[in-house]
Amino acid sequence: MTKSIPSNCKVPVFAGNKQIKFGEKAVPQPGAGQLLLRVHANALCGSERPQFFDGTPTTPGHEAAGTVVAVGPDTRTAVGTPGVVFLMDFCGQCRSCKLGFTNQCLQKRGDMGFNKDGGYGQYELIHESIFFPAPDFSASEATLLLDIMGTGGHAIERCQLMRPDIESLLVLGAGPIGLGVLMMAKIILGNHVKVYLTDIIPYRLKLAEQLGGLPINVAKSSIKDGLKSHGAYAADMAVDTSGKQVAREEGHRALAQRGSLICVGHGEGISLKISPDIIAPERSVVGSEYFRFDELPANLRRLTQHRAYLNQIITHRFGVDEIQKSFELFYGGKTGKVIIEQ
Repeated sequence: MTKSIPSNCKVPVFAGNKQIKFGEKAVPQPGAGQLLLRVHANALCGSERPQFFDGTPTTPGHEAAGTVVAVGPDTRTAVGTPGVVFLMDFCGQCRSCKLGFTNQCLQKRGDMGFNKDGGYGQYELIHESIFFPAPDFSASEATLLLDIMGTGGHAIERCQLMRPDIESLLVLGAGPIGLGVLMMAKIILGNHVKVYLTDIIPYRLKLAEQLGGLPINVAKSSIKDGLKSHGAYAADMAVDTSGKQVAREEGHRALAQRGSLICVGHGEGISLKISPDIIAPERSVVGSEYFRFDELPANLRRLTQHRAYLNQIITHRFGVDEIQKSFELFYGGKTGKVIIEQ
């Protein structure tokens, strides 16, 4: 361990009952195949709700960007390299990993920020295999490569897999992931594709409109009526980021023939009648889990090409000392992507 790296560092402690305190943890030394990062930015995510509300002994944070400050044996990354951390500590050896489906690893070593200490601490220990260099961007910008572009882009890829002639897309939920799906739809499918977004929070719907979406306030109308207000009667595809059963079912009913509901948001279920809902209209329900590590290079190029557009989703930045305030604001719903910088 070099002299510039302390033996201990301050970390936020998610104590439960929506309380974040501060404590200390030892700074780990990288072993074989491992890197130690000094984290500079980590984005908040709705999936951290259980950690914020119920507490966790793990340091959360799964959208981390930082700089390599120490390396273990058998690594090739140079100290000083900036980059981002892939959520899933995939094994690289199982059938899924060998085929490139690292988001479906059969022998996953863990999930960063959930059962392995993540990016809200000052330092993060990772396997080199899940580090992706991201030069030429600030750490906050680099976090866009993860849940926003990665998860959003993978959902669009799943849409394309199910249907090649997409002219319209319905996104259920205009939180950061839903907004990410909107932006990646515009980037990958093209500006001509109409993207409808549902939510109950005016702030999010206004941001969706700013990003090129067509908002539907489901607190005031049904999805069907909302589509009609935009001159549409159905959507070719739907992506659920809400995790809510009522949204999934209403969204599925709003699909055109041959449409698919792509489920991104974890949470509740769905109840469908096979003959009228699935067989006759040839509709389907498909899962979309995070993204593959090999999708990162294409998204790095897209971030370069669409930098100003993508940066619009970052609406708030806080220092780690304000992490309590940032989580309270984020779960109040009146934000886009919120970044902790340190």
